Amino acid sequence: MGKTVHSDDILAREGECGQAGPRAICCLARNIRGFEGWPVFKAYVIREARPVRITVPFINFPAREINCKLVYYGPGLGGKTANLQWIYDHTGAAQKGKMISLATETDRTLFFDFLPIDLGTVRGFKTRIHLYTVPGQVFYEASRKLILKSADGVVFVADSQEERLDANLETLDNLREHLKEHKLDFNTIPYVLQLNKRDLPGILSVEELSKHLRVKGEPVIEAVAITGQGVFETLREVAKLVLAELKKGA
Repeated sequence: MGKTVHSDDILAREGECGQAGPRAICCLARNIRGFEGWPVFKAYVIREARPVRITVPFINFPAREINCKLVYYGPGLGGKTANLQWIYDHTGAAQKGKMISLATETDRTLFFDFLPIDLGTVRGFKTRIHLYTVPGQVFYEASRKLILKSADGVVFVADSQEERLDANLETLDNLREHLKEHKLDFNTIPYVLQLNKRDLPGILSVEELSKHLRVKGEPVIEAVAITGQGVFETLREVAKLVLAELKKGA
């Protein structure tokens, strides 16, 4: 697991940001509470909340990289953190930044960036992926909403247990509502449905879950995130869709 960074610690080091070189790789973090780049961790510092308008994907011309933001969304304890942790643990050190957990009294935001080697390029630019989630049971819905700002793609991590169907449906409704509030179109945004926890008893069939949760013909991936089953398959599917959108606009 990466370093947990509390807001007091970050604010104390805010002055270091002025020493950074090009900060394009960090700029996506401004989507959350007005962060600035923190060069040591390729991460972010917190300031007072203020309106921020950023169009992504963000292009880092010196590094010849296109930065894309992918958000893992879903009900509490559904496996979002397990997905990010598995990807982080099984990505080469040279390809990734630090995994950062920004903690508050009630919830935390988890994220890291990495440079896949197999996504290809768009007009000579490599694609750097920034993965975000709000893990655990979020007390304030504002956190779920905020994490979606300027997202380029979304993975919905559904809990396959029958008893969690209502939670899946409620969270899916929230997702669509929050995307709309950010002026993002659910019908066109790159999107993958992951059916997690396929190893547990009392789960619904893929057909039954798809009937309730698959809403726009998106790819459906079965997964057991804690063992890695379906994790990279999910990531590849959503990254492929994001890359296709980038090429359309290239």
